[in-house]
Amino acid sequence: MLKTAESVSPCHPDKICDRISDAILDACLEQDPYSRVAMESMGGHGLITLTGELTTSANIDAAQIAKRVAGAQYQVNTNIVQQSSEIAQGVDVGGAGDQGIMVGYACDANEEFVPQELYLARNLNKLIYAKFPNDGKTQVTLRDGKICSVVASFHKAKSAELRDIIFDWFKGKDVASELSIYANPAGDWDIGGFDADTGLTGRKIICDAYGPQIPVGGGAYSGKDGTKVDRSAAYMARKIAVDVVKKVGGEVLVKLAYAIGKKDPVMVSVTRPNSNEALDFSVSGYDLSPQGIINFLELRRPQFEKTAEWGSYGNGFKWDK
Repeated sequence: MLKTAESVSPCHPDKICDRISDAILDACLEQDPYSRVAMESMGGHGLITLTGELTTSANIDAAQIAKRVAGAQYQVNTNIVQQSSEIAQGVDVGGAGDQGIMVGYACDANEEFVPQELYLARNLNKLIYAKFPNDGKTQVTLRDGKICSVVASFHKAKSAELRDIIFDWFKGKDVASELSIYANPAGDWDIGGFDADTGLTGRKIICDAYGPQIPVGGGAYSGKDGTKVDRSAAYMARKIAVDVVKKVGGEVLVKLAYAIGKKDPVMVSVTRPNSNEALDFSVSGYDLSPQGIINFLELRRPQFEKTAEWGSYGNGFKWDK
């Protein structure tokens, strides 16, 4: 049984864009907790473009927020309008801001309740990032639960330095007898971030969620306020999954499906992964309407730029506990 997951650093071009989108959301919520935000960012090669919808009483400078996250050297173009009145009419009465299927997952493999391969890839990434706070990626493969392959590529880090960190990180972990280590496998690199590649909000949704072994139902989270069930219902599904794992252990998969403009989910499913057998767990005690989720998980509070740094799950947010 082979399982692989990757993690990207907060300075990866796509993550910079996620962070910009969520920083704009946080700035709006700071002044107006009822802000409606759907913000997309694209950056690369000296230019950042912001486009999306803001319906808010907040007075923010989106371009300055982007420069604060990415750097003052970038030119920033903005194309921001209010939320469509036809979308708003469904949200105004407490309905979901879009249709979609949102997935929540939890397991008892580690204290973060996330798949072990993702847990390890992110743990290693954070360790390397503490020394090299630059653009970078890690990837870990497990064979029957043991580490058999590690990949690490980091901007302005020497391959020998990465190997030293990896070998030190191995201590106390289950490592296979046959082990492959790839440190900067394409060679050491001095050009990274927006100077090397283009970034876009929402291109790292697998890293933001649970890794490739777990399905992703909805869209990206970053830049969206809680009326967008892509984010809020996914967080609620995670909360339910964590609660179930605490009671019955193992792995749990939760799916919630919504129709735009309607407050109640059209589907609720609590199962083991890769199984159609429903678990004996009632969700009747949870308010699964968008407003109920927003209130319960405190999603009107600015906190989302932090979720964009290392992912939404396993990092101590309310829906993780």
